[in-house]
Amino acid sequence: MPRARKGSAPRKGGQRRRGGARSSAQADSGSSEDEAASEARSTTSDCPSLLSTAAEDSLAHDRCDPGQAGPQDTPSSSPSAKTRQGALENLRLALASRLLPDFLLERSLTLADALEKCLKKGRGEEQALAAAVLGLLCVQLGPGPKSEELFHGLQPLLVSVLSDGTASPSARLHCASALGLGCYVAAADVQDLVSCLTCLEGVFSRSCGAGGSPAPASLHGLFCATLQAWALLLTICPSTHLSHILDRQLPRLLQLLSSETVNLRIAAGETIALLFELARDLEEDLIYEDMDALFSALRTLATDSNKHRAKADRRRQRSTFRAVLHFVEGGECEEETVRFGLEVLYVDSWARRRIYAAFKAVLGSGMHHHLQNNELLRDIFGLGPVLVLDATALKACKISRFEKHLCNAAAFKARTKARSRVRDKRADIL
Repeated sequence: MPRARKGSAPRKGGQRRRGGARSSAQADSGSSEDEAASEARSTTSDCPSLLSTAAEDSLAHDRCDPGQAGPQDTPSSSPSAKTRQGALENLRLALASRLLPDFLLERSLTLADALEKCLKKGRGEEQALAAAVLGLLCVQLGPGPKSEELFHGLQPLLVSVLSDGTASPSARLHCASALGLGCYVAAADVQDLVSCLTCLEGVFSRSCGAGGSPAPASLHGLFCATLQAWALLLTICPSTHLSHILDRQLPRLLQLLSSETVNLRIAAGETIALLFELARDLEEDLIYEDMDALFSALRTLATDSNKHRAKADRRRQRSTFRAVLHFVEGGECEEETVRFGLEVLYVDSWARRRIYAAFKAVLGSGMHHHLQNNELLRDIFGLGPVLVLDATALKACKISRFEKHLCNAAAFKARTKARSRVRDKRADIL
């Protein structure tokens, strides 16, 4: 790869051993893991043929009756479309929960052909699922000729659906995420990176609508996903482009801070913090010309107490913007820890936070499994080679139920004694 990944080297050591703890991801080892993997392989092996056959049915239907197709007559209403969607959903679940790179390498052309037909002839949910599967395939295959070929072949279709104003917002949303993740993993050429950045930027730049009027609420999810995909690619953007992006996009991000959607406001705030982090790596004493307006907007959101907003949204917004304001004013990024198996991942920068969130969004509950076994993720987060632990080592690290009971009982007794002293009516209360 001719480009370096931003945030791939942890500041405090991405991997630390810890005893006495075992996550749920570890419980999948041994025979249960073999059974689950074989089941995933069985599901995956059936999906390409289902997708190919169903896609051919759809193409034949379109050729036989081209005049009947319209915005309201989508392939989703036909049995073949339901078959494709079911196959895509099964494939998505299998790729998110298990690591099958060697198995997929032998079938990459078949899968690429099937996904191309789904993106080109499908509609709505089918396009969204196809884009999600494409992102997962890039994560499974990792950087290399196969994933690069896969991404290059489907990139034009992703851009086409993303830029199509008549397409489903859900399909455009997933195409934006797949475009960002696929480019991050598979694109080795700087021109591909710049092209994807420009495409994503062109979509969320229209979030304010024509003439400054607000965009429809139905598109806020699309703008949020596009902005997050754009921010992911910023973490590997060449330094020569960052200064121009900062000057051009900060005013637009300030406008997004006043959006009616909490997710879009949070995405804009996190992207502002990321831009400042990347720019300070180039120029330590960075000063934005309109810092007063920026600080004012961030403080307002960090202390927002509007009752017309949901309590959970207000809490999440205040927490995020307190961290953003603290960092922009010259502080440090708050550190987060992710424990999986016997290891701990430290997320201690806005770049690493955005990268982790992007992979978490596509992998879901399979994130811990991929952190343990996927060489791509371990390389990005600086976790080192995959740990190989036998059953004896795992058993030695596990605390028995009786030992857990003794620890909990001792902690309960100590806590009760401490509280009893304060509750005693004879205690002095000053």
